[in-house]
Amino acid sequence: MSMLRELGDVVVAPPGAGADDWRAGIRGADALVSLLTDRVDGALMDAAGPSLRVIGQVAVGYDNVDVAAARARGIVVTHTPGVLTESVAEFTWALIFAITRRLVEGDRLLRRGGWKGWALDFLPGMELSGKQLGIVGAGRIGRAVARRAAAFGVTPVFAARAGATAGTIDGHAVMSFDELLVSADIVSLHVPLTPATKHLVDKRVLARMRRSAFLINTARGPVVDEEALAWALGEHLIAGAALDVYEREPAVHPALLPLENVVLAPHLGSATRETRTAMAELAARNVAAVLGGAPAITPVPA
Repeated sequence: MSMLRELGDVVVAPPGAGADDWRAGIRGADALVSLLTDRVDGALMDAAGPSLRVIGQVAVGYDNVDVAAARARGIVVTHTPGVLTESVAEFTWALIFAITRRLVEGDRLLRRGGWKGWALDFLPGMELSGKQLGIVGAGRIGRAVARRAAAFGVTPVFAARAGATAGTIDGHAVMSFDELLVSADIVSLHVPLTPATKHLVDKRVLARMRRSAFLINTARGPVVDEEALAWALGEHLIAGAALDVYEREPAVHPALLPLENVVLAPHLGSATRETRTAMAELAARNVAAVLGGAPAITPVPA
């Protein structure tokens, strides 16, 4: 905030502010700093008027911003890639361990007084060593997740983009999405939300996965059809899932809530003090650059 205040007057939307609150306070703004929970559409941009020059999104993803509408109005849209790569990759592995070793399930059981002592067959999980991790999305975060795999004896493989041929990424095999589904012990999602990736994981995909496999989602909630996932988990078509993002945040599909074979986190992937600070600072630096007549540091891709 101190960086932004050096540029001029700063108006902060009240907690829980909706579109009407934004429109009432944005008139004449030169810049808008948005979070992934804000819907930044053409109407909001028009409410600001012709003075609006830059939108600084405090997130890597920008599906909440109508980028086409912004460009049509000559507004630069920026985001914060790179600075949250390591924290999200770390959290992805936290979810992998939590679901494969039944950590959260065990915590719940112990708290309700259900643990009766050590037993040979009590809550057996899946050992990671020797397993295959299928990574869908070979961007910064997906590749950072893969870099950590060797420490746990896990073999990472990447899903090829549609129309791409097999090869390698950072020395790891690339295979078709379908090949990955039928061979991976863990499938981890790291794709942006686009029309092509909405409900990428649906009933058909879940039915193709191994019965012993786990699904991890730290990307965007709508990449997974939650109703289909609840069905697959309930039918034990896959062994479990760990989610950090949801289709209709903060709501979670009610059929997921009672299931023991799912770990549910409240969108914590980038939630470290270091990363959230770096995200905010990068958004402010982007705004400062554009208002100062310089190119944006991290504009959204054309």
